[in-house]
Amino acid sequence: MAKYNYDKKALKGLSVGPFLGEVKTRNAKIEEAADTIPTSIYNVNRLAKALHPAAQFVKIAKVVDYGDAKSFTLVPDEEAGTKAMAYFRAGQYVSVALDMSGVTACKPYTICSGPKAALGEENTSYTLTVKHTKGGQASEYILENWKEGGKAILSGPLGEFYYQGLRDAKNVIALAGGSGITPFCSMASAIADGIEDFNLTILYGSRNADSILLKQELDEIAARSNGKVKVVHVLSDEQKEGFENGFLTAELIQKYAPAEDYSVFVCGPKAMYRFLEKEVQKLRLPKRRVRFELGGEYGDPTGDAAYPQEAAGKTYQVTAIVNGEEKTVSCRAEQTLLQAMEQAGIHAPSHCRSGECGWCHSRLVSGEVYVPASADGRREADRKFGWIHPCCTYPLGDVTLEVPVVK
Repeated sequence: MAKYNYDKKALKGLSVGPFLGEVKTRNAKIEEAADTIPTSIYNVNRLAKALHPAAQFVKIAKVVDYGDAKSFTLVPDEEAGTKAMAYFRAGQYVSVALDMSGVTACKPYTICSGPKAALGEENTSYTLTVKHTKGGQASEYILENWKEGGKAILSGPLGEFYYQGLRDAKNVIALAGGSGITPFCSMASAIADGIEDFNLTILYGSRNADSILLKQELDEIAARSNGKVKVVHVLSDEQKEGFENGFLTAELIQKYAPAEDYSVFVCGPKAMYRFLEKEVQKLRLPKRRVRFELGGEYGDPTGDAAYPQEAAGKTYQVTAIVNGEEKTVSCRAEQTLLQAMEQAGIHAPSHCRSGECGWCHSRLVSGEVYVPASADGRREADRKFGWIHPCCTYPLGDVTLEVPVVK
């Protein structure tokens, strides 16, 4: 049996010189190389980091004043490390980090501009439109303090209030009130830019014609949408030709709804939500066809039928354990645990402030609390094993909780 199963004749004609030369070349390359361990990043990880940044550092490039509201165009602050704004789905929001005279908080604001403005690696931007809210510390702070050239810190895009073809109908009736127009402005832009493909009819409720927010912008978007975006303005306090008068009722929705299948999306103030929950029920749509955007902070719960009235009006002690350190603060019955911690200077994590996203997810060590049923977005396992969302949890006595460290 032959020792080798190949023809040795081809090798006998080769010189060893070139092989020895390769050794020298190899050693020279090793000497030239850095002495650190080489690393690499998979493309999927690069994409994930670009889409879901831990923070986005931005500059305020432009401010448009509407009187009781302002639009802020935000661009990357490259010096701080943000090269491009993260891409988002039309209807999503970002959480804005604010330091208001020692009160550190994160507040959610829907991105008003279309996703096209965030595409690419250069000249990317977001637009946030912030409307003054009476007693709203965050909106008052932003409207007073954000100027051109200023800086801010945002989260990555968040939220599920966007069109999903597997669940939503091809025709969408959007019901908006006040600054609740912002997600629909973004959706309309996405449709006009060819990024989204569905038909959008916006029924936008305002008090009078002069108070309509973003009217010119909406008209311009609708004009270039090839008929796929329609805007109907509904005035509650004024009768005027070319406008509907009254409220966003089931009858009005049916007037503008198509004969075929459609979905209803809702975004606006809490009073509008309470009214529309009853009106939308009259339409007898499948549950999957009705979408309410997160309502923001729940507010005073002491008027709830389920709230224990013996706790109303009292003040309790809340002990927050953060990274092993304890700090005790006062919390009124109508305050959330999150609000009390923020006002005491504790940097507690939060994003949606609606009880849904779970970013403030904390362990209840001891004490009794009240969580409004309509704002309780916890998993069943969280309820069972004593985890809460401080953004929608109210004390019914002295409370101790473990709070995750803000990263």
